[in-house]
Amino acid sequence: MHINFLKKRNRDRFNVEYVPSFPVLALICILCLYAPMVPLLFYSFNDSTLLTVWHGFSWQWYEAAWNNERVQEVTLRSLGLALQASVYSTILATMAALATTRVPKYRGQGLIYAVINQPIMVPEIVTAVALLIFFASIKAATGYQGTAYLVLAHTAFCIPFSYLPIRARLENMNLSLENAAADLYASPWRTFKRVTFPLLFPGILAGAMLAFVISLDDVVITEFVKTPGKDTLPTYMLGELRREVTPEINAISSVLFVVSILLVGMTFLISSKK
Repeated sequence: MHINFLKKRNRDRFNVEYVPSFPVLALICILCLYAPMVPLLFYSFNDSTLLTVWHGFSWQWYEAAWNNERVQEVTLRSLGLALQASVYSTILATMAALATTRVPKYRGQGLIYAVINQPIMVPEIVTAVALLIFFASIKAATGYQGTAYLVLAHTAFCIPFSYLPIRARLENMNLSLENAAADLYASPWRTFKRVTFPLLFPGILAGAMLAFVISLDDVVITEFVKTPGKDTLPTYMLGELRREVTPEINAISSVLFVVSILLVGMTFLISSKK
């Protein structure tokens, strides 16, 4: 009788999965998100130079993009930038997550959480304009025009994307093992190295991969902050679209889309690991 009561109680709790229209709404959302990608992927294999007229299957646009020296240059720059931004932002996000979860509750903790996640809440164009003004004053004072501005801008923007999965991992970690290490006279650093970090590593890896994807795909902040001649792959594609839309852009977009989906999927699998 007690078991039946618990089953009834669990059924009475609201769960979106049990809403009759939930599967239909989920399917509609998925179609709205990914249906526009189907023509992009389809016509990236088109043998014609026309975007919407199918002339046969061909790999020529992928080969053209692969052999394009300009595409190779901006791709390497994008990968290097995304790697640096993901590493720096993940280190800072890990420190911030530890400072906001592995300490007793204190006044202003909610404000700190809001400040860390500010780049997500504020429109990206606002962040881009603010960074443009800030870096312009530094350029005028120092004369430096390198790619360090892009690294700093991407790092700042990616911190909350790394912070969220790391914080979520920490909040689900039991403190008993860390307390046991402290009882055995382990220093805070040794406790972090031998206990906290191994348990936290899936969250750190998930945060780093998510930051990598965000940096790799970013257009708005990069367009405002980059110096002339320092295009990334997304800004190069934007410039090409302003001049002429070719099937080569379809091929590059398809590859970028597939890579992003794979990385996000891996991020989800890693972050869900117990």
